Amino acid sequence: MAENLDPGARAAAEQKARKAARDAARQQEPAEDRKGKEIVPPWEKDATGISLVDTHAHIDGEDFDGDREEMLSRAEKAGVVAVVTFGDTMESSARVVKLTSSHENVFAGVGVHPENAFPFTQADEDRLAAWTKEKNIVAIGEIGLDYYWEKDEEKRKLQRKMFVRQLALARDLDLPVCIHDREAHGDLMTILKTEGRKNRGVIHCFSGSWEMAKELLKLGWYIGVDGPLTYKNAAKLPEIVQNMPADRLLVETDCPYLSPLPYRGKRNEPAYVRITAECAANIRGESLADFAAQTTKNACEIYELNL
Repeated sequence: MAENLDPGARAAAEQKARKAARDAARQQEPAEDRKGKEIVPPWEKDATGISLVDTHAHIDGEDFDGDREEMLSRAEKAGVVAVVTFGDTMESSARVVKLTSSHENVFAGVGVHPENAFPFTQADEDRLAAWTKEKNIVAIGEIGLDYYWEKDEEKRKLQRKMFVRQLALARDLDLPVCIHDREAHGDLMTILKTEGRKNRGVIHCFSGSWEMAKELLKLGWYIGVDGPLTYKNAAKLPEIVQNMPADRLLVETDCPYLSPLPYRGKRNEPAYVRITAECAANIRGESLADFAAQTTKNACEIYELNL
């Protein structure tokens, strides 16, 4: 049973259970009412002049074991020039390091996601630090806080402790961070204004308010937006995308999760970042080519991508 495992193994077991729950929820998400409209996949559209970066993905896992190379080829055909994929456990971080070693335009971050928090040792920290010296490793992440899945206060305390420690590691290594924040806005902002004052990076899959976004902008952070921007219940996100300074906005998929319409409920993949980009460009009254060029410039600046 999970309670009899060592902390690392227990975290892995709990992560596997949460992944199963997310996968089940994804299968039950409502499909888009297409009303007879023909759907043209992003890789079948003209990509002339389009240069996009999927700045947050998880392409190391079993969701892509059957077609990883084909998936990357589809992304390229859709105008995606680079993918930044993130580890969420020590095991996943090892896999993204291996991926970047064999793919020129796949970059990665290494770190431990809050859902998988465990008592972090110096050996774990040293291992993450060593990985950052490998090819195309550009960030510490995905790190942060998640109070949606975790209700136990002691485990939330562990999340905060591990978050602060990984922020410190990123500062020591002079690397940006990619932050996950779900229903933990207050604690996140407190930490960023104290222990995280000298960090830089991205709040990915942003779910806060415009007021929170403005505070993050003052602190120098970038904001990433995903498939939910295309949903009918996108709530505050379109307003935020419309008002964001052009040089602080990124587009991402968070694949295999959060597929944009009309693919909601199906596996997400990097090519679909084009759909989110098209939606964002439309909201901002910009051409896709111009929006893609700016967000790719932003990605290159924060993650120091050599494209």
